[in-house]
Amino acid sequence: MFDIAIIGAGPAGASAAIFAAKAGKKTVVVDSDKSMTKRAWVENHYGVLETTGPDLLALGKKQAEKFGAQLVNGSVEAIEKQGEGFLIKTDSESYESNQIILATGAIVDLAEKIGVETTEGTEPRIKKIIKTTPDGKTNIDGIWAAGTCAGVSVHTIITAGDGAKAAINVISELNGERYVDHDLLK
Repeated sequence: MFDIAIIGAGPAGASAAIFAAKAGKKTVVVDSDKSMTKRAWVENHYGVLETTGPDLLALGKKQAEKFGAQLVNGSVEAIEKQGEGFLIKTDSESYESNQIILATGAIVDLAEKIGVETTEGTEPRIKKIIKTTPDGKTNIDGIWAAGTCAGVSVHTIITAGDGAKAAINVISELNGERYVDHDLLK
């Protein structure tokens, strides 16, 4: 049983995974390798002079793995409520998780399939987004959303920050107190 399962490893999903795994939460990330960031040239991401989208994605995944997140290549076909958590069925395996963060970019088909409420998109070319509270909760207890699918700008810096925000809120809920992750120079 994972504490947190993240669907999507673009900037929002990988960022959520970094925070979740670094907080000691058993974390799995299921990624279909369809991130729109794969086609990006990035010069407006704080702390990065310039990079390709594929390089940014690879670095995010590497950071998440560094802290212990398990990355799985695959497509999620179904999510079912099961006891205290969820059963996540991919095209090849199944995983159990207490909490889920949807970070599916511009695609909300899975969210709609499992009963997560959606609404009209807020960004150009983004037709639908997942309805969330300001902290990232959806209408289904235990399912959260982050990044473009949750209605924030498609810019990598913004989706990455939203993924971190959602993860911090999930971790805080699991811990029963506000979680803060500040490192100090050694």
